[in-house]
Amino acid sequence: MNVPDDLVLVGYVTGAYGIKGWVRIRPYSTDADALLHAKTWWLDKPMLRDVDMMQAKSHGDDVVAQLMGVADRDAAEALKGATVQVRRSHFPPLSDDEFYWIDLIGLAVENLQGESLGTVADLMDNGAHPILRAVAPAVSGEDKPTERLIPFVDEFVKTVDQAAKKITVDWGLDF
Repeated sequence: MNVPDDLVLVGYVTGAYGIKGWVRIRPYSTDADALLHAKTWWLDKPMLRDVDMMQAKSHGDDVVAQLMGVADRDAAEALKGATVQVRRSHFPPLSDDEFYWIDLIGLAVENLQGESLGTVADLMDNGAHPILRAVAPAVSGEDKPTERLIPFVDEFVKTVDQAAKKITVDWGLDF
């Protein structure tokens, strides 16, 4: 089987939903568009394989879905704990000022003075807005890398240049 090289981890199966083989998925993002629109999912239980998604819908904070070959509650329960991956190329398109978090991880972060603040290690959501976590390697004599939490809002994030793999922020080294 050919496994695509652009798979992105988007959630995991928490168990069965109902008695007709539907599964409940907890998405890793508050926006589950990738899960709801991709017609093929990749599950890692019992081994990594592709599964056709027949239908899916939001259900509270979760997504519930009917998958090809999962005919009853027992088959759905057997998938509990499986991770769900979707091809990046199947993500819905975004407008020019929107970004998928997965596309920001690994980008260099510089301030307006051209000083390096590290690279994007991940992002988190605090309810009001996303927060960029930039990590710079440990400077000689220090035990730990330097971590900066930068609100991902227009006031601080000035440009995101995915082609140049760089984010420019209005953030000082001493913050």
